[in-house]
Amino acid sequence: MHLRDDLRQKNTQKILDFNSTPTSEARAAGGEATESFPTRHAPENPASTNQLMEEACERENLKRALLRVKANKGSPGIDGMTVEELPGYLQPHWPAIREQLLSGTYAPQPVRRVEIAKLDGGGMRKLGIPTTLDRFVQQAVLQVLQRQWDPTFSEHSYGFRPGRSAHQAVAQAQKNIAEGYSWVVDLDLEKFFGAPGQARRFQRVRFPPRKGNEPSHRESSLGLMKVTT
Repeated sequence: MHLRDDLRQKNTQKILDFNSTPTSEARAAGGEATESFPTRHAPENPASTNQLMEEACERENLKRALLRVKANKGSPGIDGMTVEELPGYLQPHWPAIREQLLSGTYAPQPVRRVEIAKLDGGGMRKLGIPTTLDRFVQQAVLQVLQRQWDPTFSEHSYGFRPGRSAHQAVAQAQKNIAEGYSWVVDLDLEKFFGAPGQARRFQRVRFPPRKGNEPSHRESSLGLMKVTT
């Protein structure tokens, strides 16, 4: 890392204190040349999510989430806010956002829909790009959930897990072949989380017990903003 980037990173951490005093409302989505699809949101039960959100909103967790979002870069969502603009936006608006997260009233903005060509030439792949703010919140929550869920995964699971990679999966497959295994089963759950019936799937996914206070689950359909330019 260059000295200039290192100083900028340290400077950002000093400026963003992630305090809890409300100052203003969270940023509203906006923009032209978009097509809006219906969005349904229902407030979460604050009693069931407080512990999770309090952990997500801890200062050190937020600092790690911000650094991760900045490292991932990525395109802006429907509001046009870039990764570089996020720290400056959080400085005055974080108290209001934190209050919404703790009360269960935070509503993610619709994602920006883009299409890219598949590498195999088999049509287009649809992608949804959340706003930079939503990616920051998602990362903060992910870091808390990951500590709870990752130890429960199979030792043979390599996808989207910290400290694991596709290279490790290939190495394990080569080891299996060397040991005499010859059958390969290829499965792909296409559009699994985007299909109807989310409530039934969520019923099968439960948080670890929290002293008799089990979080509720809701069916939530995020909106989409389709770029038409």
